[in-house]
Amino acid sequence: MDEYEATFEVDSKSDAYAVERLMSQVYDSLREESRTVREGSSDSTQMIAEFEAIREAARQPKPGRLTVKFVQRDEEFEE
Repeated sequence: MDEYEATFEVDSKSDAYAVERLMSQVYDSLREESRTVREGSSDSTQMIAEFEAIREAARQPKPGRLTVKFVQRDEEFEE
């Protein structure tokens, strides 16, 4: 299993704006993808709700830290 992590310090309003835009884009992309691929599944509903909370928090321009973690499993996708 491979792990990748990136941390971004939000130290200015321009940083906060960039994080807000990033989280809005991620939320919109996940919402659209879940509509077309995973519509109605409970895991997609929970994922969308969690990312919506992150997006809403990012709309408040305050200093902070954004950490992105990607964990890649060794298994293959089911077809």
